[in-house]
Amino acid sequence: MNIPSELKYTKDHEWVRIEGDVAVVGITDFAQSELGDIVYVEVETLDETLDADEIFGTVEAVKTVSDLFLPLSGEIVAFNEGLEDEPESVNSDPYGDGWMIKIKYSDASQIEGLLSDEAYKELIGA
Repeated sequence: MNIPSELKYTKDHEWVRIEGDVAVVGITDFAQSELGDIVYVEVETLDETLDADEIFGTVEAVKTVSDLFLPLSGEIVAFNEGLEDEPESVNSDPYGDGWMIKIKYSDASQIEGLLSDEAYKELIGA
């Protein structure tokens, strides 16, 4: 199970990489393996400002559809358009080409509430 130590995580299996005042978000290796083959990623919240824990989109796998929850409050400033043609990138490279959105976060203190790699490993029993 790939759980990079430089990232932050949520109990809902999103990962977060802080890049200045922007957070890059995707789903974890554990989440993509649980979902199975991903066939579609939908994000209709581009350019919207949402609160942490609000649904920002969905990921559709062969067997199920799962909501995606925003890890930090802020404005969604980018969507990985590469996922429109290659949603399977989420399976093959969840922390790289499979990123989903970028958020211009509004409350840096929320970063402290995210899980470390160790806490996330404990959550999933890794």
